[in-house]
Amino acid sequence: MKAEHEQKVVEAPRKRRRVSTLQLQRVVLFVLLIAAWQLATAIGGIDPVILPGPAAVVDALWQASVCNGATCGVQGYFLWQHVLATLERVLVGVLGGSVIGLAIGWWLGTRPRARAIVEPYLSFLRALPPLGYIGLLIVWFGIGDVSKVVLLLLAVVPTVTVSTILGVTGVQRDWILAARTLGATNRQVFRTVLLPAAAPQIINGVRLATGMAWACIVAAEMNDGIPGIGGLAYISGTQLNTAVTIGSIIVIGVVALAMDAAYVGVEKRFSIGRGL
Repeated sequence: MKAEHEQKVVEAPRKRRRVSTLQLQRVVLFVLLIAAWQLATAIGGIDPVILPGPAAVVDALWQASVCNGATCGVQGYFLWQHVLATLERVLVGVLGGSVIGLAIGWWLGTRPRARAIVEPYLSFLRALPPLGYIGLLIVWFGIGDVSKVVLLLLAVVPTVTVSTILGVTGVQRDWILAARTLGATNRQVFRTVLLPAAAPQIINGVRLATGMAWACIVAAEMNDGIPGIGGLAYISGTQLNTAVTIGSIIVIGVVALAMDAAYVGVEKRFSIGRGL
């Protein structure tokens, strides 16, 4: 035990140095990309309508976040309102789809016969691109938020269902038998064995489903997506306001990275708890 402790003490500074080096490399790469972008627009003689410089994009994002005389934001809303509208749609779709997928997946994971019957239909739904539904959903529900939320449900439910099935069926039978041998009730087995063991797989499924839902909603907002960051990117492009379009794309990517980082943190915490 002492040797293991000493080894961890020695390895900790090395790990911190590797993390610091990796972060530095990321910053350097980011600076190089911005510099190459600036050089391409300054020296290459590219029309700003085709590719505006970094400063023009930053200015466009700033103008979209403040009032300029009687005009506030862009397309009648501030930038944060566009982002918030998209996040609200995603939140409703992901939460609803995750609850439905978790319930279906847990039920199927504990019933092999039912799973064998339903699994081909799940594979069929997962194979279909969610955006393929958008035309039909607009016919059924109109171009408002209802069709967008239903689209997200169709994107989230199959992924979370399959991940939940994998999490439940991946729990080692010996753990359950050991808990029952020690006198654990069904509720205690669920709370202390099944749920902690299946949680990392479920969280990973919700993470993947959220990324898919984010991509879907940004594309779906091309139809009546104002306010919405995807709608802003699309309409700005049609109006040749390329700086706002590129800025919206950057915001879309940054928000996606932030959400994914949050899921990674939660997943690591559950994985560490599972390993202990």
